[in-house]
Amino acid sequence: MESAITIEVRCTHLDVMGHVNNAKYLEYLEWGREDWYEKVGVDFNSLIRRGLGTVVVNININYRKEATQGDILTVRTKPLKRGNKSYVLYHEITNEDGEVVVDATVTNVVIDTKDKRSVQLIKEIARYFE
Repeated sequence: MESAITIEVRCTHLDVMGHVNNAKYLEYLEWGREDWYEKVGVDFNSLIRRGLGTVVVNININYRKEATQGDILTVRTKPLKRGNKSYVLYHEITNEDGEVVVDATVTNVVIDTKDKRSVQLIKEIARYFE
């Protein structure tokens, strides 16, 4: 299951060099993950009621091409691999010409919100990696 969202680069996304600030891409990736969770039916309010949450534990990001104000970017998110407690989502951000601007892998875990420890990967997420 892949999700895709579209973002228009705004002036507040830029750094002093006039292109998207490297930290802003992390926010774009987060928006992509939120969309993916919604598409696969992982309701965060439901998780919280169960005493669970999702946490990013590692991000590997490659900045391939600059993006500037007014660019329309597409953030694609899809499952890459899973472990017993962790799972990796792959993100790719492309511009209107289809050129890869950023690609990244983001490792996540599900945690028990009370003791802040990772738990076995829940079936609602695990099933998308089979």
